[in-house]
Amino acid sequence: MTLRHFQIFISVCDEQGMTQAARQLHISQPSISQAVKELEEHYQVRLFERLGKKLFLTPAGQELLHYARHIISLSDQTEKTLRSFSLAAPIRLGATLSIGESIFIDIITRLKKTMPEQEVYSHVHNTAALEDALLRDELDAALVEGSITSAYLTQIPFLEDELVFIIAPDQLPPAGFTMEQLADLPFILREKGSGTRNLFEHVMNQHHLQCHVTGSYNNTESIRQAVAAGLGISAISSRLVAKELQEGKLASFTIPGITFRRSFRIVYHKNKYLTAGLKTFIDLCKSYI
Repeated sequence: MTLRHFQIFISVCDEQGMTQAARQLHISQPSISQAVKELEEHYQVRLFERLGKKLFLTPAGQELLHYARHIISLSDQTEKTLRSFSLAAPIRLGATLSIGESIFIDIITRLKKTMPEQEVYSHVHNTAALEDALLRDELDAALVEGSITSAYLTQIPFLEDELVFIIAPDQLPPAGFTMEQLADLPFILREKGSGTRNLFEHVMNQHHLQCHVTGSYNNTESIRQAVAAGLGISAISSRLVAKELQEGKLASFTIPGITFRRSFRIVYHKNKYLTAGLKTFIDLCKSYI
């Protein structure tokens, strides 16, 4: 027996007829009759006495009506209780440093405006650490730009990004640099395990270039300050230096043939149950501009 059977039975009792119940439930009368028949066959009792055009509950029918109302009430309470857990349970969201410093806070702010009651725990780390946290169920979802290796994680691209070479303005020669000159320049990069570092090394390897790394930071602001102070050059998300480039605190340059394009991706475990809060977060990422 299903909840639908009990709902139909209650409606027939309340409306005192199958025609009225069909009208109230917006289903056909034969469907009403079939549901009542299935109830009687299942319990092997007669639930109604049919006298002329009127239906009268039998003692068994009266007993079932009591239980049916209780079952439907319990179902409604269960639905409300579990949905409240779904809304109240904090969602644990992660992001890489590049995403954490560019769009992560904005997306969380939009989530809180859409679902004010939703509690959010946020965590910023590099791609490797976030992948490990997702596999350990320490995070529900994460936004990354680096390489994810586990086959147990779902990945959804949602936004394009690109790294740019940055340098102190007074250190940029008028003619820029050649690809060969890159090997002699001091680079200040993100730490090992970050998506930005992995992309940089991957592109350099494609061009058979071995760069001289003089600094490794897990903080984008430190990289910006070090480059602005003339301590080296770097490759960093264009989103993270747009203001400094516009204000002239940093300069950018290009090398013909070298590009650092990547996608920001939503990542979560394939077996993760998507609560209302998680679904909203994913939708906000997909629609982010």
